[in-house]
Amino acid sequence: MSSIFTKIVNGEIPCYKISENEKFLAFLDVFPLVHGHILVIPKKEVDYIFDIPDTELAEMMVFAKKIANAQKAAIACKRIGIAVIGLEVPHAHIHLVPMNTVNDINFTQPKLKPSKDELADMAEKIKSKFL
Repeated sequence: MSSIFTKIVNGEIPCYKISENEKFLAFLDVFPLVHGHILVIPKKEVDYIFDIPDTELAEMMVFAKKIANAQKAAIACKRIGIAVIGLEVPHAHIHLVPMNTVNDINFTQPKLKPSKDELADMAEKIKSKFL
């Protein structure tokens, strides 16, 4: 059975896309820790991030860096935090989280529930910062 992320890649479930290329996709988390929380995934379904071949994992990090740079330019924050948890969805993914305090990347805190308009606006704000 396909993961929810594979369904997003295949267009079966909509997302607030930030960027994509032939191998990777970045989109807003719809239940973010903070506004602007982005998920970066390989388009090929792989459950565990360290099962991704070395060259593709390196390419995924470079892709994530480009996303994080646009994210930081769009959102007032001190840093973009990065986390790989991998327990909630069986599809490797990187969380890119705008941070002003360490608590901003605390996955035990309640998630936000932004509206569709808030998500769409945030996606456009971040996409406008790509060089």
